[in-house]
Amino acid sequence: MTGRGSPSERLYTTLRAAILNGVFAPEQALKPQELANAEKVSLAVAREALLRLVGEGLATRLPNRGFAVPAVNAERWQQIAEARALTEPVMLRLSIERGGVDWEVRVRAAHHHLARTPPWEPGGAFVSDEWSEAHRQFHRALLEGCGNPVLLDGFDRTWTASELARRWSGAILPERDGPAEHAALEEAALSRDAERAAGLLARHVLHTAQGLTAHKD
Repeated sequence: MTGRGSPSERLYTTLRAAILNGVFAPEQALKPQELANAEKVSLAVAREALLRLVGEGLATRLPNRGFAVPAVNAERWQQIAEARALTEPVMLRLSIERGGVDWEVRVRAAHHHLARTPPWEPGGAFVSDEWSEAHRQFHRALLEGCGNPVLLDGFDRTWTASELARRWSGAILPERDGPAEHAALEEAALSRDAERAAGLLARHVLHTAQGLTAHKD
């Protein structure tokens, strides 16, 4: 490991990137002692990093068996998607009601950035980190006009928890027209069509979970 920060922070960063980029397969064990030995850190440091990943939904804690990468079609993905589909359309309605010109500018700029960021790593195997961050920034920009930091904190947590499902679904369901969905969201939001925008966002959020449910290993 290289870089700044505590050993736990560095291990967390390394593992987070590895899980999101498919280095570890769904349901693969994440053994604290093996990770500690490989990265030359203590067992306590490895467990601390893994528990942080559990908190973000990027790992699961197994009773008496340690840790593992979540399953592709785990019920948790459906629960996260349901929570997002209930809360984020409400936040978007508030953004449309409360957001001013500055909000409109942020939404347009974030969509412009997203639309022009290549979605795949070279070779097309995994979603790129750059696109994933542009994607997060666009969705957050849509909701920031709500002006409620408590709701936005909740968005940040559920977004991270659902990031793994988004990346997996991108590989499983390449026929999805994400750019068209994002363009429609931008247009509806900036047209101040709260009903249409909220409906589009709910369907957009649920699409990933539904695709993973339909997928059979």
